[in-house]
Amino acid sequence: MSMQSKLNRFKKHLVSEKKAPLAKAPPVQDLEHGETWASFETSPYYYEDAFCLIREVCYPLNHRWGRYSFEELKEVMEGWKQAGDGHPLSSGQLAPSDLLFFDTETTGLSGGAGNTIFLLGHSQVKEQEVRVKQYFLPGPGAEIAMYHYFLTQVKELKNLVTYNGKSFDWPQVKTRHTLIRDFVPSLPAFGHFDLLHGSRRLWKSSLESVRLSVVEKEILDVKREHDTPGYLAPMLYFQYLKNNDPELVKGVMTHNEWDVLSLITLYIHISKLLQGSGAQMSSVEQYESARWYEAVGQHDLALQKYSALLETENSYSRLAKKAAAALYKKQKREDLAVPLWEELCQDALQNDETPFIELSKWYEHQQKDAQKALHFAEAAYGVWKNKKRLLKRTEEKEKAALVNRIQRLRKKCELC
Repeated sequence: MSMQSKLNRFKKHLVSEKKAPLAKAPPVQDLEHGETWASFETSPYYYEDAFCLIREVCYPLNHRWGRYSFEELKEVMEGWKQAGDGHPLSSGQLAPSDLLFFDTETTGLSGGAGNTIFLLGHSQVKEQEVRVKQYFLPGPGAEIAMYHYFLTQVKELKNLVTYNGKSFDWPQVKTRHTLIRDFVPSLPAFGHFDLLHGSRRLWKSSLESVRLSVVEKEILDVKREHDTPGYLAPMLYFQYLKNNDPELVKGVMTHNEWDVLSLITLYIHISKLLQGSGAQMSSVEQYESARWYEAVGQHDLALQKYSALLETENSYSRLAKKAAAALYKKQKREDLAVPLWEELCQDALQNDETPFIELSKWYEHQQKDAQKALHFAEAAYGVWKNKKRLLKRTEEKEKAALVNRIQRLRKKCELC
């Protein structure tokens, strides 16, 4: 772009504060391959001397996408209103339409200015329908048109919902915006729920991967047919730039559409798990959601979820007992922690010296019973010796602490 052209752009802003009316797109039939694009609910949007392509499709609220219908978003958001704002995924007082479920398709997986976003997509749950909107870049010179329309449409954005969007999608938007910020609206300020973080917390130990496609299949019961894999998107887009054939990118746009619909279902599912409202939970989900509540300081809710696991007979029951006992201790409620430590010590599969050490501390400092304290300290040392450790320095430190405790308690017992 010449210097004169740039000056002319700024002159428009200096002459008047009023925004210029948006240029109307010519009939879609005037666009090359216009009929093909029109059959795919796609039409051009012209801005100054360039255009982007806009696709919009709608779904009824009662449409099921995997395990849930879209209308259940309202139910879980009501649940968050009652629960308050204590959890990072709480929508608080937001309305369903305030959540923008967002995903991008790019020319590569690396960051930086060399990576171009060629498709912005989002879904939104409205009063009467779910609306999916996509902004497609038909060529390198159309970024201003695409971002102008996108940012004009989302200027009232309150909360973004993404999958790895905090680390990838939105930083990419910011990078591209930096290059053209003089010609397009500013980026909005908003809240952001990144559901990849939630998926990692809940399923990293039970799924082979927490890629969205895996979570869809294994957790959400979303079944895609004839889907274009995401890794093919850059190649297909480059082919489109060479051949200008819409058929090359239809599958990519459909893939993006399904992604932003799955984000709605995923947010519903994770919210139901955290709220305990109707979703059947596995032991691992129960345990990991409790840990999540504990991590954000909501200890009472964490204890509720740990307690629900105490009656089960599996490894998560033992983990829940240990975690609940530690929380009770933190709350200075050792009377509730001690029975859990005792149960852990009696567990034949227990391979952790921690409950023995905790009981040793309790009997020494709270009950003033050196004999029992010594008994549990020696038992802790016996369990510890049977464990395998990787770090020599850690091993020596742990051994020294246990030996010192035993020696100190033996001296106390001799004085009794």
